Amino acid sequence: MSAHARLRRSAAVAFVSAITAGSALLLTACDPSDAADAAKAGTATPSRTAGPSHTATGSAAPSGSASTPAAPTSAATPTASAPAQRPSASASAPQPSATPVKAALDLTKGTGLTISNGTRYVVMDGKVVDFGTVVRDLAWSPDGKHAAFVDGNGNLETSDPDGSHQVLVATAPSGVTWSHPTWQVFTPNADEQQSGLRTKNDLLFTADDHGTLRLLGVPATGGTPAPIRLGNSSGEDVEANPATGNLWANVGNRIGSAVYANKDDGKVYYRDDYLRQQGGPVTEGSQPDLDDEGDIVFVRSVDGHSHLFTKSGDQRSPERDLTPHATTDYTEPAFSADGGTIAFRAPDGIYTVPAKGGAPTKVSDTVGLPAYRG
Repeated sequence: MSAHARLRRSAAVAFVSAITAGSALLLTACDPSDAADAAKAGTATPSRTAGPSHTATGSAAPSGSASTPAAPTSAATPTASAPAQRPSASASAPQPSATPVKAALDLTKGTGLTISNGTRYVVMDGKVVDFGTVVRDLAWSPDGKHAAFVDGNGNLETSDPDGSHQVLVATAPSGVTWSHPTWQVFTPNADEQQSGLRTKNDLLFTADDHGTLRLLGVPATGGTPAPIRLGNSSGEDVEANPATGNLWANVGNRIGSAVYANKDDGKVYYRDDYLRQQGGPVTEGSQPDLDDEGDIVFVRSVDGHSHLFTKSGDQRSPERDLTPHATTDYTEPAFSADGGTIAFRAPDGIYTVPAKGGAPTKVSDTVGLPAYRG
């Protein structure tokens, strides 16, 4: 095993041992546990390619009472980037009707930051890209070359960054709502291959089956989703990790580790998938994200508002409130690729803040889910 891998392994073991008392989990409109808000209104999607191993059944779109979110907006009249080589949709199929409009602020150019909000339009690189289909909970492969999202029918898709070459990875069963995919990619080096570690190219996501939340995984090339293993930390008298109530998984670092939240106990969990599946609770909060150094950012309620906190992989390090002066709710944080910046959602748009602390800066008027592309 390389020295680099050993260092990450040590950080992961130290990180798993950090356990604090739980409190109420904060959920926003994008959490799958609130099905009415999470199921954004969608319509039939353009034709696409089915994944090579696609076997799941059912295609009912999630139901919900929430109205379709406003379309992403840009500072100037945007020119939607037409996906290349997109097959024509059926003439009788209704198409998403949201139309991008002018906005006062879009500072995403050159930052890698993207914003999806349940319409067909995605804000990225200072413009609006038309995916030609509803895009919810957009996530990116580590190299930034592929997107994963939940479409208007509630199914899991991948595509190129411009929305072209859409692949139907898996179809959600009737009555089950899928949300928040995250890409797990791991390429073992020679030493790791000798240890029996396999290459991974999977999508992890949340399934809400009539109120029961589970984390599922599926090959990114297509297949049948299955529950992912959530093994416990090693040691005596370790309580079993909850099998249900889990949501909002995010994968970080080269070895494919992940963090996720549990709705029922209000805790953030760490999952190490390097040598074997193990992990446990590390702090109280919700909506966690993980950077390549093993640090996490998460949401916690303080004096009636949702604040952003960070915690190092070192169990001895204190937690830090990045938004101590928040007068509104800050949610859905996401690390930039280099770990130096955190983007997050506010009621009036998207903001960023240095991961080491500082004043938040508004970067977009579009209200949606922030994510960083590569």
